[in-house]
Amino acid sequence: MSNPFSGAGFGGGLPGSLWDAMEQMRSSVDKKVGFRVGRGDVRAAVLLLLAEQPMHGYQIISEIAERSGGAWKPSAGSVYPTLQLLADEGLIVAEEAGGRKTYSLTEAGAAEAEEAAGSDAPWEAPGMRDSGRMTALPKAGMELAQVVAQVARTGSPEQVQAAVDALGETRRRLYAILAED
Repeated sequence: MSNPFSGAGFGGGLPGSLWDAMEQMRSSVDKKVGFRVGRGDVRAAVLLLLAEQPMHGYQIISEIAERSGGAWKPSAGSVYPTLQLLADEGLIVAEEAGGRKTYSLTEAGAAEAEEAAGSDAPWEAPGMRDSGRMTALPKAGMELAQVVAQVARTGSPEQVQAAVDALGETRRRLYAILAED
């Protein structure tokens, strides 16, 4: 794997293996913890949210992200076409106020949302709940790796040694967590 940071500049001459390890970890995290939702999940989520109150597109995106614990944040490219489709089907209507379209359910949309309410909301699916847990630890590890690289790059010899000691203590504490019953 080539290392764009191994020369002067950002990497400051850090050994390539550190950057390679960070890139390998990032790649591994991206492949293993991604969560994909089904095609109908955006539609169901929009209907369920609009059954609670009228919202604009950004509110819908934000609410899904919040309710899923950050595990699922649908893109505008999936939410807005879904809103348009629901409007075309006569399930929602849009009202423009203050430069924003606010969407609300029609009578037909409320009936469909009521049917969807009988099952788990897309953000409550078991895989979704696990995804939030599965992304927090790798994210924390990446943040730790970034600060380790910064200390290695800019720290004094004393700061580097203090960081090595802190990482050793952290490693021992993590093993202690695993050893707990």
